[in-house]
Amino acid sequence: MASQEFERLMSAMPGGNVDHRDPVEVVREKMHAIHPTSASPTTLVEADSLDGIEAKWIATPENATSDRIVMHVHGGAFVSTVIDHYLDYGEHLSRHLGARVVCFQWTWADEAPYPRAVEDTLTAYRALLARGHAPSRIAFVGDSCGGGIALAAICALRDAGEPMPACLVGLTPWLDAEQTGDAAMHPRGRDPFVTADWIRARFRDYAGPSGDLRDPGVSPIRAKLHDLPPMYLSVGGIDTTADDSTRLAERAGREGVSVVVDVAAEMIHGYVGLCGAFPEATEAMQRVGSWVKQRIP
Repeated sequence: MASQEFERLMSAMPGGNVDHRDPVEVVREKMHAIHPTSASPTTLVEADSLDGIEAKWIATPENATSDRIVMHVHGGAFVSTVIDHYLDYGEHLSRHLGARVVCFQWTWADEAPYPRAVEDTLTAYRALLARGHAPSRIAFVGDSCGGGIALAAICALRDAGEPMPACLVGLTPWLDAEQTGDAAMHPRGRDPFVTADWIRARFRDYAGPSGDLRDPGVSPIRAKLHDLPPMYLSVGGIDTTADDSTRLAERAGREGVSVVVDVAAEMIHGYVGLCGAFPEATEAMQRVGSWVKQRIP
């Protein structure tokens, strides 16, 4: 049974925030309205540039000198949100994963569609390596559409024979451009932040006018998964994208990749990003932290 805190939050959420017919400008306006723009006063935030990619380092005081690095590939439905919307998210990642977090700004799809966001991710990661950060001390953490961008980037690193990060965490990641999973085709409850049609529309934005929705870089559910680092995929039981992760994990296991899938009953898309607002989100973030610390002691 879901906590009272979660139920109160759900009851306060108005419906109709997502409409697959919205133009990009309206999507962006709605997304920006629901994302926070601050962290706690004691959280350390430092602006940076990773080979021309705008970035900010975020760390709680106790993790200010940690050499465990979280590279946060943030969400935003491919067409919205900026680093400052993820300062609170970065604070929770830093606290629970015991790491310094670097969040960077990938290019919105309407400015440049796929593969630009993946290329931005690779540029930022390579810049970290050029500064001397060991890949074995770096975790990719991607939330929502950022989870798919992160996975596509790691596949590109593998294919190029470049050093890969220690692990990948996907927090309700978008992996299937066509949304063919059971949770998308047969909704299991009210998921206030997304609908399958809305996600499909955003993937079309991402792929671009002539893009292929079945390209494994766009839709990593179709990617070859061999020789990838361990993955942890956290989804909700009601989450529209839940079966992106469960189906990927089944195939990854057959291809010899270690994948943990954490399915939290009754939870919605993006719920882990609400860490601190209700117990289920905080506990999920704690589980992510424990797993990452095992991969990067």
